[in-house]
Amino acid sequence: MYVCVCKCQYINRLLCSLPSMVSSLSEWFWNERLWFPEGLGWADLEDKDGRVYAKASDLWVVLPIALAFLVIRQIFERLVATPLAAVMGVKEKVRLIVSHNPTLESFYCNATKNPSQSSIDSLCKQTGCSERQVQRWFRRRRNQDRPSLLKKFKEASWRFTFYLLAFIAGLAALIDKPWLYDFKEMWQGFPILTLLPSQYWYYMIELGFYVSLIFSVASDVKRKDFKEQMVHHMATIFLISFSWCVNYIRAGTLIMLLHDSSDYLLESAKIFIYAGWRNTSNYVFFLFAAVFIFTRLYIFPFYIIYSTYIYPMTMYSPFFGYYFLNFLMMVLQCLHIFWAILILRMAVRFLSSDEKVEDERSDKEETDESGEEEEGVEKKGAVQNGHAAHNNHRKTE
Repeated sequence: MYVCVCKCQYINRLLCSLPSMVSSLSEWFWNERLWFPEGLGWADLEDKDGRVYAKASDLWVVLPIALAFLVIRQIFERLVATPLAAVMGVKEKVRLIVSHNPTLESFYCNATKNPSQSSIDSLCKQTGCSERQVQRWFRRRRNQDRPSLLKKFKEASWRFTFYLLAFIAGLAALIDKPWLYDFKEMWQGFPILTLLPSQYWYYMIELGFYVSLIFSVASDVKRKDFKEQMVHHMATIFLISFSWCVNYIRAGTLIMLLHDSSDYLLESAKIFIYAGWRNTSNYVFFLFAAVFIFTRLYIFPFYIIYSTYIYPMTMYSPFFGYYFLNFLMMVLQCLHIFWAILILRMAVRFLSSDEKVEDERSDKEETDESGEEEEGVEKKGAVQNGHAAHNNHRKTE
């Protein structure tokens, strides 16, 4: 009884101190010495004389925008992507349905989708099936769980549409801005940089889209570089949000434009490969690879990161926000290098062989063994399909 009373008293004290702890944490987090050079602070970003500045509270609008994107995506996939798939000749692969077997289904769901030889032997004894029948059952069952070609086509079509429109909108918003041509201009007058309406909507829409990707991750096609993609999405969201809060608006718009410049090419390559337009897909892929490497491995590190690392130090002493921004930039650059290696590997394999290029990270469609009676049905319905990750080109899955 005494122990229970002590625990209750401890919990009550903890709950009473919670507001002050949150207040202290918030005060520390928003300390202007962390985010601004010496002599500057939040007071310098208060709206006055008709000039408007970015505020952290503006980011709340991202949530309804993200939800709107989820709704728009459903409408787009139903009314645009599905008819487009039919026009482009996207055909589904014929998949044989497995017979109901409670023992094998239980093992598949609760143990592993790829049983070892010893597990197969044990399952053969439990079910009375031959080894070949058990292996075939697991192959077909794995195929059933793989996303359909139409689903992948619709997802690629949606992302292609957004990235293309975002790139065009971003280019229109920046085409007359001096910092698009001279990166030193990003820091002229920092952090007292007036917010333009085009910058506001460019930021909110881009951030809303990436937040919607986090919301839809459970229903989207899951790729083998899923963890890397999640790191990329989270780093992007943090980078956009952080640059907004501390008024790195000019740098942020340039970074978003740079990324959108190649993403829509990747998604278009996916669309063509799903439609069976292999030659067109290959040409688009090489164009994507060239743009990706030029923008992510040359422009981004040698111009964008250089401008965020060197130029601020010519005007201000180092501060935490400066280091934090460049840390996030380096996280993105590491991911760029990771994906560039995979892209180059695929390009080399394609150029050195006449065979169809396959991404070793892809989860390939499995077929029954030759000689089985179902093989003819599988081959009749087989369609070459493929998939490409957020920053990699996948040919078969």
